[in-house]
Amino acid sequence: MAAQSLQQQVVNTLATADVKINGPDPWDLQVHDKRFYKRILTDGTLGLGESYMDGWWDCQSIDQFVFKVLRADLYKKANLGWRSVLQVLLAKLLNMQAKGKAARNAQRHYDIGNKLYELMLDRRMTYSCGYWKGADNLDQAQENKLDLICRKLYLRPGQRVLDIGCGWGSFAGLAAEKYGAEVVGITVSKEQAALARERYKGLPVEIRLQDYRDINEQFDHVVSVGMFEHVGYRNHRKFMQVAARCLKDDGLFLLHTIGHNYSRTSADPFTDTYIFPNCLIPSVKQLGAAMEHIFKVEDWHNFGPYYDNTLMAWFDNFNRNWDQLQGEYGERFYRMWKYYLLSSAGSFRARNNQLWQLVLSKEGIAGGYTAVR
Repeated sequence: MAAQSLQQQVVNTLATADVKINGPDPWDLQVHDKRFYKRILTDGTLGLGESYMDGWWDCQSIDQFVFKVLRADLYKKANLGWRSVLQVLLAKLLNMQAKGKAARNAQRHYDIGNKLYELMLDRRMTYSCGYWKGADNLDQAQENKLDLICRKLYLRPGQRVLDIGCGWGSFAGLAAEKYGAEVVGITVSKEQAALARERYKGLPVEIRLQDYRDINEQFDHVVSVGMFEHVGYRNHRKFMQVAARCLKDDGLFLLHTIGHNYSRTSADPFTDTYIFPNCLIPSVKQLGAAMEHIFKVEDWHNFGPYYDNTLMAWFDNFNRNWDQLQGEYGERFYRMWKYYLLSSAGSFRARNNQLWQLVLSKEGIAGGYTAVR
């Protein structure tokens, strides 16, 4: 197909989302390399992200561009490309989040340097959606979210909590400091474990470098915040079984996860290749199948729009502090990370992704559970 025809095809498609090539609006694309048109028609969303990393195009407001494209359903028309098709097939054939692979997947994202996350995240280093109700800054939004989890658990002093996928220990720290809980946090990231232990030494917080499948002891409550996306659909049921095994009969399990509007077995190609290897955002159907005959749903809370605020705050921090990071990471990483954060913000703004907090019980709360907001 002639180059002019390829360009016109892209121009016509983007026009349905009110996006122009070299147009005046902040969401318009400024194309610097004409190979861009063939690349996105051939490689879809992966080609779109890679060509941005390569400097083939720019956009004043990537978040708004992605918002408009998603609201117009253009991503559904995108060609996957051969590499993306291969990833889909592998996800169907193999368990990409098996025990032997889980740590390697985490290391490719979480072990790229604590300094990056210290400069990008809130003071507690909470790498999940904040709760912006009544908050006007990131620190307060994350404090709100951690406190919300404790209140949803009706957490009391001396209770023992398991935090599956504890990150840098933000929940464990707040639960111990404010509620007097004893927390065991597990992660497969060496960088996270080392920093969390240092941050919360002296508190009743134990951080273990451990796969969730190896936990076999009981707790008053179980929490998992922003980790279920890394479990993979082949392991959803196993994850629920482990959570139930570790939860006392009268305890509560709070699951905090990004959610998708329909079921998939593989991730967005760009995200899978460059950001979160072998991740998968679950759907309502997948969650329901995983917990059937294991848990009863006491509460299901969606505050997905708050992820837009959170991601924009993360980008502002990252961008403002880039001068402290550029010597270690370089310009291509900057463009990759910028694209990741801003395109993700646009996705939540478009309601393409959700953020769910589920409160689950094994037996059902006698008389009913009183929802907390």
